[in-house]
Amino acid sequence: MKHIKGIERRQVILFPEIIDDYITEENPVRFIDAFVDSLDLIGLGFKHAELNTTGRPPYDPSDLLKLYIYGYLNRVRSSRSLEKECKKNVEMMWLLKKLAPDFKTIADFRKDNRDAIKRVFKEFVLLCKKLDLFGGELVAIDGSKFKAVNSKKRNFNEAKLKKRLKEIEEIIEQYLKEIEENDNSEAHDKSPDKKELKQKIELLKGRKKNTRSFQIS
Repeated sequence: MKHIKGIERRQVILFPEIIDDYITEENPVRFIDAFVDSLDLIGLGFKHAELNTTGRPPYDPSDLLKLYIYGYLNRVRSSRSLEKECKKNVEMMWLLKKLAPDFKTIADFRKDNRDAIKRVFKEFVLLCKKLDLFGGELVAIDGSKFKAVNSKKRNFNEAKLKKRLKEIEEIIEQYLKEIEENDNSEAHDKSPDKKELKQKIELLKGRKKNTRSFQIS
């Protein structure tokens, strides 16, 4: 009897030819994509929304905004974590067309566009509620759960609406604050480079070999 084995990592396998095939038609990332593409980022005041004729090309703010909204919905709470998602998360690869900005670029975008991001997040939350996303499911948007059903609690008068808007603004502010705090705490973290990682792996292999020799003797 043998253990169940996976495939060899260097074995050629046939994945779908286009990344769009990995994302189902009902996947919420498609709504994030369409929502951001519908925005007037220049009018909202996003830095680099209007390109200069000279200088180094910047990232499109729409891509970084999609990144932050995805992180908001999926509780990704630091720039380094968002950077990692770009490299390993298929939904993120689809959303950003395989762009992989580094954590500093991600953090700088938040710092440079904080007020504009807050306005967009607020509109996004209200629109999700208005459109009863997504079907009959429970959808986590701002830490609470919105049910896609009609009820008296969903009927807003002016006082309830103002209260709800204030709550949304506070939650968005808390989200941005959490990311900033996590970025500060991770500022001195250092991941091993290719050479360092290879050395550590060889060290582990040697340790395993020595342990086996000791057990045999």
